[in-house]
Amino acid sequence: MEHNILIIGGNGLVGKTIARILQSRNPHVTIFIGGRKGGKTERDLKIDVTDPASFQVISDKKINLIILSVNDKSDQVLQYAIKNNIDYLDITKPTPDLAKAYDIAGKSDVNSRIVFSSGWMGGIVPGLVNTISQGADTIQEVKLFVYYSVKDLAGESSAHFMAENVAVPFHDYKNDKPVSIRHFLDTETFDFSFGIGKRSAYNFDVPDLYILNKIERVPNVSVKMTYNSKFITWLLGGFQYLRIFNILSLKERKMIFGSSGNGDQAVFEIIVKDKSGNKKLSLQSTKGQAELTALSAVLHAEELARNPHENKVYFSHQLHEPLALLAQLNAYETININLAR
Repeated sequence: MEHNILIIGGNGLVGKTIARILQSRNPHVTIFIGGRKGGKTERDLKIDVTDPASFQVISDKKINLIILSVNDKSDQVLQYAIKNNIDYLDITKPTPDLAKAYDIAGKSDVNSRIVFSSGWMGGIVPGLVNTISQGADTIQEVKLFVYYSVKDLAGESSAHFMAENVAVPFHDYKNDKPVSIRHFLDTETFDFSFGIGKRSAYNFDVPDLYILNKIERVPNVSVKMTYNSKFITWLLGGFQYLRIFNILSLKERKMIFGSSGNGDQAVFEIIVKDKSGNKKLSLQSTKGQAELTALSAVLHAEELARNPHENKVYFSHQLHEPLALLAQLNAYETININLAR
């Protein structure tokens, strides 16, 4: 395992969880925490993603890998990592920012491993898709269904993303063409596993839409989400249908999406249609979305250290052998996976 790892945004919920899991599995690794306010120890580094002058400490501490768990809208950290040949793993970007950063990296002279891992729950969905299909070129359709609990212990980033983007149209894909849609519309009934049962699920934007279509070339991709509260799910659909989100201020929208509980399960289900029919993979994280996102980031970091991946740009699922990724997730004590072929 690489010796010096920096987690920028390491004082947030997901960042702290990454540090805990990473250190427990790799006790010999030195973990530095980057944040705007710095800290009390020599491993707490004062780094502001909006101030490139603060990045010099990254080179001073001989950082081998940067894990970015805060949204760097201007891609300053990405460009610093490329310029200084430092491995980079980003778990934070919404779809438009991901597409922009991928374009920047693709046009750069890259001499390190640049990894984008901003898909749902740390970018593991495309890898799991590949475990239940005969190959990406045989897949006709992927549907992702997400169960989101307001009781889950959630960080600010997901709430802020929804507040900023709930009134903005986005795309899913039908017959390899983008279709403009909006959050919380176009209901589809889905029977969730793990005792959840039938729920109405609505449009939801995650980077996997972009990744599965543009990178994996799956022609039909959609994502639907339901809340643990049927009333909240219905209410958000009504707000969108009546365009109430369009007239609310950003502060008011943040109040709607900013709730965070003390912990609950997170569940997602993948339906893959290929020439042999439909297959389903169901995943439950009993400790919630922060734990699973952090675990995914740790698995990607460990894979970068374990195997000699060449210097280039990756999406995180491209680092892994699909069945190996599935096995590692299945081995974690708070993850349950059901596979129906």
